[in-house]
Amino acid sequence: MKVLVAGGAGYIGSHCVRQLLAAGHEPVVLDNFSYGHRAAVPTGVRLHEANLGDASALDRIFKQEGVDLVMHFAAYCYVGESVTAPLKYYLNNVAATYTLLDAVRRHGVKKFVFSSTCATYGVPATLPLVEGMPQAPINPYGQTKLDVENALKALAHSDGLSFAAFRYFNAAGAAEDGSIGEDHDPETHLIPLAIGAAQGNRPALQVFGTDYPTPDGTCQRDYVHVDDLSRAHIAVFAHLDQPGATHFYNLGTGTPTSVREVIQAVERVTGLKVPVKFGERRAGDPPALYANSTKVQAELGWKPKFMSIEPIVATAWRWHSRRPNGYGDR
Repeated sequence: MKVLVAGGAGYIGSHCVRQLLAAGHEPVVLDNFSYGHRAAVPTGVRLHEANLGDASALDRIFKQEGVDLVMHFAAYCYVGESVTAPLKYYLNNVAATYTLLDAVRRHGVKKFVFSSTCATYGVPATLPLVEGMPQAPINPYGQTKLDVENALKALAHSDGLSFAAFRYFNAAGAAEDGSIGEDHDPETHLIPLAIGAAQGNRPALQVFGTDYPTPDGTCQRDYVHVDDLSRAHIAVFAHLDQPGATHFYNLGTGTPTSVREVIQAVERVTGLKVPVKFGERRAGDPPALYANSTKVQAELGWKPKFMSIEPIVATAWRWHSRRPNGYGDR
């Protein structure tokens, strides 16, 4: 199957491109490189440099490539920035995505896989999170993802678009061979920040809050390996043949891991000490977030290969130890 991967040079998108190749599909990458990296795109994979909201460029790409399915990762994803610069997020994550969806409709593509987020749920009343829980985002980032989910539902009804929306928890780790990994600017993810601090390449790790109602007082999150995420996206392909099919899945391991536990795992894997600076809670951080992934496991036969934090950290360390400056293209 020929798959257009919007945002295919970014962190999750680039790992999904590798998994598509491994599964025998033909990925085609669309990226404007505002956050992605050319070096993350495998040699031989067709690449189109264009903006998601450029309708004429999208028309050219769809006519040239004749894609069967679109996977969409090309969103801005910094929660804090979405609060201070909301229009940036609505223009890209919503308006530009609607331009993409219009191109999908006009060119007769009937299958779509969307990178959504657990941020659409807001602050949950109970845990673990299941797909049927109310969605009440507390930041513009989560709201933009929910807006696209709603547009997809409408297109399934009006045009027979078949789609899957995957609500991620904390994507983490790197390719097992160390060939690609995380390289964000700015970096906000805990594992690369902890590794960078241990290497002496970043300041001491800032820990926000040690008095949460969790076993060790720090926030708990559900860390899911980036390749496990990618495999789920491909596993859903066989469930998109029915016109108008709609699928929503949480993607997580279901295992909550605290900030202190991540730090301890980084120290065990690297053999280095993580310098830490403890501070007050950060506004808007729930004490814990973790998934119930029963639905995706039952319906897609998906099971995470990486079920605990230490092997996830080990893959990240393999990448960061070899490439402490990331791709080096900034």
